[in-house]
Amino acid sequence: MKLTEETFEIVSETERLVIRPLRKDDYKNWLNEFENRFPSQHRHDKGKIDMSECTQEWFYNLVDKHQDLALKDIAHVFGVFRKEDGAHLGMVDFSTLARDDFQWGRIGYSIHNQYWRKGYGKEAVKEALHIAFNRLNFHRIEAHINIDNPASYNLASSTGMKYECTRRGFIFEFGGWTDNFIYYKNSID
Repeated sequence: MKLTEETFEIVSETERLVIRPLRKDDYKNWLNEFENRFPSQHRHDKGKIDMSECTQEWFYNLVDKHQDLALKDIAHVFGVFRKEDGAHLGMVDFSTLARDDFQWGRIGYSIHNQYWRKGYGKEAVKEALHIAFNRLNFHRIEAHINIDNPASYNLASSTGMKYECTRRGFIFEFGGWTDNFIYYKNSID
């Protein structure tokens, strides 16, 4: 997939982080952090991942795909980088659920497990929500979280997202339909 001259580029910074789309020159940093992951810490942590198929060409195609999805307003994928050394800490993404009268999206987030318990997830998600409301023009953002993933719903809550409901049999994963907690935040909150 080759893009035209139009690209999606939003860059936002916090005290310790830079949040922006992946770029092709991120490949070595991105790969290194995946390769340095710890073994899985729990069911929702993939831990070490076989990265043998993630060649530089594969990564370039991934960057192009992220650009295409963003330009079509289907999904906006951001890398989370530490300012002090540029380390790739993880990802935050938004999927557009509905526009028009809704301006509604879903957030996903993941921090490499070697960087857990340092506040990076909270800092990244708070800034990403700011991007969602002020740059991507969403009104409502939801997090769909497995009910047995307290780390994720505690993170959502710590960023100001509020528990709304439990959706039964909401997402097919782990071989069956799973229940999810729905956390949300609106642009007017």
